[in-house]
Amino acid sequence: MYKLFVYDHCPFCIKARMIFGLRHIPFDLVILQNNDEATPKRMIGQKMVPILEENGHFMGESMDIVAHIDGQEAPLLTGPTNPAVSDWLKRSNSSLYRQFLPRAACAPFPEFSTTAGRAYFVRTKERSTGAFSDILSEGAAALEPLNALLQDLAPLVQSAEAVNGHLSTDDIHLFAQLHSLSLIAGLTYPAAVEAYRQTMSKRCGISLLDDIAI
Repeated sequence: MYKLFVYDHCPFCIKARMIFGLRHIPFDLVILQNNDEATPKRMIGQKMVPILEENGHFMGESMDIVAHIDGQEAPLLTGPTNPAVSDWLKRSNSSLYRQFLPRAACAPFPEFSTTAGRAYFVRTKERSTGAFSDILSEGAAALEPLNALLQDLAPLVQSAEAVNGHLSTDDIHLFAQLHSLSLIAGLTYPAAVEAYRQTMSKRCGISLLDDIAI
């Protein structure tokens, strides 16, 4: 049995979880408290997730885990990648995480089930973003860049089953990004993007965050 140590909000953890869902491989999901530094350091020498435990051995780095699990049998992620998708991911990063991180700090994620775990997250992330309260008070205008980016994404989606028509690593990166976006209330998803994120959610067995969006 595989054991995967994660945070529920973490997009890199979503990437690692996706391959298990796509391949229908059972695993134990363990959610660490966000302020637990000792456990991941004991496993891989640094505070970082996801971490895969297999037969007493530990592996970090989300895409290394994806490649390892996908390589157990005939690989699924064999489709071509599209530089335009990679470019979209890069362009959306800063706007997304500026809005995502303050909302994650408010959301009922299990890694923040203790006051210390939530405070640790706020303290470390605000160093790069500034006060979360200031970002949350910006209003609907602050979401316009993200809505524009979603419009840009729509013509890149070739199929609801796979962004480029056949499953590839682009799907791992893109669904993880869309999963984070789903925590942000007030976004408008073009039809192609909506169909893709709903279909990939079902295929991976990973729920979107729409129900707790802020």
